Amino acid sequence: MRRKSGSGPRLVSARACQAVLDRGQALDEVLASLLDDIDDGRDRALARRLAHGVLRDWPALDSMIRQLVERPLGKGDRLIHFVLAVALHELRDGREPDRAVVHVAVEAAGGFRGGRLRGLVNAVLRNFLRRRDVLEASIAEDPVLASGYPRWLIDRITTDWPEQGEAILAAGNAVPPLWLRVNRRRWSRDEALGALEAAGFAAHAPARFADALVLEERARVSDLPGFADGALSVQDGAAQLVAEELALADGLRVLDACASPGGKSGHMLERADVDLTALDIDGDRLKRVGENLERLGFEAQLEAGDAADPQAWWDGRQFDRILIDAPCSASGVIRRHPDIRWLRRAADIDALVATQCAMLDALWPLLKPDGILVYATCSVLVAENAGQIQSFLERHADARVIDHPELPGRADEPGRQLLPGDEDCDGFYCLAARRLR
Repeated sequence: MRRKSGSGPRLVSARACQAVLDRGQALDEVLASLLDDIDDGRDRALARRLAHGVLRDWPALDSMIRQLVERPLGKGDRLIHFVLAVALHELRDGREPDRAVVHVAVEAAGGFRGGRLRGLVNAVLRNFLRRRDVLEASIAEDPVLASGYPRWLIDRITTDWPEQGEAILAAGNAVPPLWLRVNRRRWSRDEALGALEAAGFAAHAPARFADALVLEERARVSDLPGFADGALSVQDGAAQLVAEELALADGLRVLDACASPGGKSGHMLERADVDLTALDIDGDRLKRVGENLERLGFEAQLEAGDAADPQAWWDGRQFDRILIDAPCSASGVIRRHPDIRWLRRAADIDALVATQCAMLDALWPLLKPDGILVYATCSVLVAENAGQIQSFLERHADARVIDHPELPGRADEPGRQLLPGDEDCDGFYCLAARRLR
C-alpha cells in the first residue's frame, strides 16, 4: 500500500535502519526498494533524511531507548525499537513540534501488529520529554554516544590524526553539500552555472576544481538542467581530482580498475579521447558503469575481472595510464553514507590493506615505461593511504612519485590527503606514480 504522508516516511526510515543495523544491509540498496512505497518527493526526501539522522546518532538513540523501555521488546516487535529511534531523533532535532512528532510515531506504531504497541510508543516518548535533560547529560559524557561512532573507529581516526581527530568525527556527522561535475564536452562551467541559476538553482564554482559546481541547497538531481542528457553529473570535488592526477591526453590507453559506478571513467572520457577499459569484479556493477557512460554519451570496453588477477582478463598490451580506485574502509565518506560506520568492522581493515597491496603489485607491470598509475581511496586511515603507498614504493624501485602541489589536499608524504570538510569535500587520498622502466 502506498502512503502519502505522516507515518509512511517514518516507517520506511525505521525499516531501513533495522535492515542496516540488524541485518548488515547497505542503506542505499535498502532505500532504493523501500522508497517505492512513497509517491511524494518530499516524503521520500524526509524518509532518507531521517534514516541518515538515526544512523549518525544510533549509539545515543539506542542507549536512551534502553533506559526508557522497562522491558526489552521481543524479537517480533523489534521494528518498534526503530520507530522509537526515528521519533527520538526528530525530537532531538527540533524541526517539528514535540506534539506532532509523538503523534506521528504513535500513528506509525498503529500500522504494526494491530496497533497494540501504540500506548508503549506514546509512553516512552512522553517519558523522554520529561527526562530529556538528564538523558542528554549522560550522553555527553560518553565519547561513543556523543560522537555516534563505534569505539574502534574513533580510536583508529584519533590515532592516525591526533590533532584533527575530533574535527574528522564532527565532519562525518555533517550534512554534505551536493557537488556537480560539468561535462566540458557539452558546455563550459560558466554556461552550466548560468543554466542552473536560470532554472532557480543557486550554485557556485570552487576555484581549485576545474570542472566542479556546488549547489547552495540540496535538490533532486533529475530536476537539474543538463543532468538527463549527461551534461552534469554528481561527483564530490575530491574525486574529481583524479582526472588531474592522471594527466590525460588524446589517444592514451587507460585502465580504470574497480570502475563501478563509473563516475571517474566518465570524467576521464570528458577530459580526453582515450581508449578506456573499465574493469570491475562484479558483473552487475559493471552494467551500471555502462549505463552511466551511456547517459554521458560515451563508450568503453567493459571488462569483468579481478584487478589482482590480470592474467584472467588482460590482453597483454600495456596501458599508458592506470587508475586503482581501490576498495577501502570508505571512512572518508561517512557523512554521505552513515551506515558505513556500522557495516565496517575493525578486522576489515587488514583485509582491505592486503587487497589494495595485491592490486598495486598485480597492475604495476601492466603500465608502460613512463606511464602513470594513480592510486586513490575514499579513506582517512593511514594504513590504506600513505602507509600503503610507502610500502609499495619500497617494493618497486622503478616508481617515482609525481607531486601536484597546486592541487587541494595535505601533502602527506607520499600522496595528498583531503580530510572530511577540507575544501568542503569528502575525505580522499590520491597519489600519482610514474614508472621509470
